[in-house]
Amino acid sequence: MASLALVSETSTKKPPADGAKGAFPDTFFDAVLVVAFGGPEGMDDVMPFLENVTRGRNVPRERLEEVAHHYERFDGASPINAQNRALIAALGPELDAHGIELPIYLGNRNWHPFLRDTLGRMRDDGVERALAFFTTGFSSYSSCRQYRENIVDAQADVGPDAPEVLRTRAFYNHPGFVEANADHVTAALGRVRPGAHVLFTAHSIPQAMASRARYETQLAEAARLVAERVGAPEHEIVYQSRSGPPHVPWLEPDVCERIRALAGEGVRDVVVSPIGFVSDHMEILFDLDVEARETAEEAGIGFARAQTAGTHPAFVSMIRELIQERLDDDVPRRSLGRYGASHDICMAGCCLPG
Repeated sequence: MASLALVSETSTKKPPADGAKGAFPDTFFDAVLVVAFGGPEGMDDVMPFLENVTRGRNVPRERLEEVAHHYERFDGASPINAQNRALIAALGPELDAHGIELPIYLGNRNWHPFLRDTLGRMRDDGVERALAFFTTGFSSYSSCRQYRENIVDAQADVGPDAPEVLRTRAFYNHPGFVEANADHVTAALGRVRPGAHVLFTAHSIPQAMASRARYETQLAEAARLVAERVGAPEHEIVYQSRSGPPHVPWLEPDVCERIRALAGEGVRDVVVSPIGFVSDHMEILFDLDVEARETAEEAGIGFARAQTAGTHPAFVSMIRELIQERLDDDVPRRSLGRYGASHDICMAGCCLPG
């Protein structure tokens, strides 16, 4: 039976110096690791969490305090950890139903359970080789490569007996991800007037980082696939949650700026779909449910926010498929659209920070 083990970071056995593969067959895994961003669960956690997120980036203390005030509106609790626990709770029975008997662990980048702690727990539990599912469907430094670096660092902390960790592929164009988002967009469209403009949002990143990854291309494809499924010809990609200095170019347009512009163009209603995220967290609760909603109200247009993929059955089934295809070479790798299924193993120079 699949079980939930709430622990921290991830560790991986290092390959031999000559680059040869280890002793494990390609299809051998003895655990699943859900890798996530993490979030505070009370006001006492907020500043330490923000310091973890911004470590090494020279973010002024006053900026951290400003962001901390966002958390005060929600008693310091981000929903992300609870939602990831709910996802794991849904994934366990899904794996069991398909004969996949693997324990499931949770490891976070920025808050408990940290990857380092999780990998140590996995080692103590006898795990030798885990398959990691990253809770992001798109390719960029912050959404992919940095997690891989986090795992390597955690493995180094745990030591030579740390589990080996491989990852499932990017899933932005998987039918399950598209179906989950399409169902939520359809529900949101039902809360506004016909002909609403759909804004698909994702976390903004520096343009230099975006230029070294397929982030924008993948977002555009995922949005196109969802829009086609729900019959929403009026749609576009916008960005949210920019956090860098003003002089550094980041991806645009900003969701709030675009809402104001659409109001000036005569658009009566907008649906905002956070397709770049798989679960709610503070950048959904505050940046969209508060700031974007208030912007729409001030501009005089209707507003509805679609849910994230969360624990939608199609999304949970998709995760099981991604695991299953690594356990059995005969399992088909499903994808939609123009680009086919993503690779399993990242190239040495992909998704650099810029």
